[in-house]
Amino acid sequence: PDPHAINYEPFATQNDGSCIYPQTTVSPFESFPLDGVLDETSGLIYWEDQLWSHVDHTDVNIYALDTTDGSLLTAVELPGVTNVDWEEISQDTDHVYIGDFGNNANGNRQDLRIYKIAKASILANAPSVEVIEFSYADQTDFSGSGPNNTDFDCEAFVVAGDSICLFMKEWVGLQTRIYALPKAAGIHTASLRGGHDVEGLITGSVYLEAENIAVLSGYTNLLQTFLYLLYDFPGTDFFGGNKRKIALSLPFHQVEAVTSTTGLMYYITNEFFSQPPFVIVPQQLHRINLSAYLADHLLTLTTMDANRVNSRLHVYPNPADTEITVVVHNNLIGAIYGLYDMNGRRVREGVFESDTAVISVDQLPGGTYFLTPGMSLGEIVKVVVR
Repeated sequence: PDPHAINYEPFATQNDGSCIYPQTTVSPFESFPLDGVLDETSGLIYWEDQLWSHVDHTDVNIYALDTTDGSLLTAVELPGVTNVDWEEISQDTDHVYIGDFGNNANGNRQDLRIYKIAKASILANAPSVEVIEFSYADQTDFSGSGPNNTDFDCEAFVVAGDSICLFMKEWVGLQTRIYALPKAAGIHTASLRGGHDVEGLITGSVYLEAENIAVLSGYTNLLQTFLYLLYDFPGTDFFGGNKRKIALSLPFHQVEAVTSTTGLMYYITNEFFSQPPFVIVPQQLHRINLSAYLADHLLTLTTMDANRVNSRLHVYPNPADTEITVVVHNNLIGAIYGLYDMNGRRVREGVFESDTAVISVDQLPGGTYFLTPGMSLGEIVKVVVR
């Protein structure tokens, strides 16, 4: 059912996950150096209008970064924790989660854990940390495998409902398997939920539930980087819908993390990498526009959900020349809105102060834009400016 697919079937009524896509390479449209303290950046989320990252050894701080240039804003130290190998950060509405489960040294760690930190406690500068301990249901052999020689390594996870879903980094198989465990503090067994042949090493992930999108970051064993776009899947069957691998024009960049602010615009980080005398890659933050690949999905998603869009947002005239009038449902009065261009940049913003808002577009270049309340594109209206 995906019009971007080589085997697109316009009369398809359901997605069986069989879409095939042409090879595609995307370049970041902006890249910024990261502070030296983040030389081994390993995770990334977007929260409180900031990016948050961490490193994968010793350091027990999480770092807030400016979204516009990647500059370091603040550090928050987490009390009573250790950093054996922090490899991912994720979140839900109330908590931030940090995965101390990197296992590439020997593949035999038996102290895998995820730290769960209340967001309110971070904002109060008094982080409150709970611990989720776990093991893999099907790992029975804990003899050492040697460096980078195990399929029981993990560098990516997302929080979905009441569960945490882990995406494995398979050094041998170059695939990924998904394991699930409860997100409650305690001791748990992670159960196998499926997998997919990604032909590479998965290093980061982001899940946008409202948008029905998950994106994985990774690289091949030759350090050729990629993003894996997963969308239009049922529930949390992440590999049950569209699966599109996008190559990145960032060779020899050890990409470690990915997050998104809108579902169209994505941030990724790479850690410092050196292979003298010819290859030296500094730690960086990159912005990548995936509108060309995901905008149609988001528009289809919201068009199908009439209760979310048609009854809450109505825009006229559309197309528009000088201004648009937006009629909103009462429960959106007081909400912040944003108008985004195809590069994911917010070109207009404001507050719905009543049930009608007038937005000037006469200074905008002609083209397609997206109007959305809040910071997410889970509920959008396509606006055309002439």
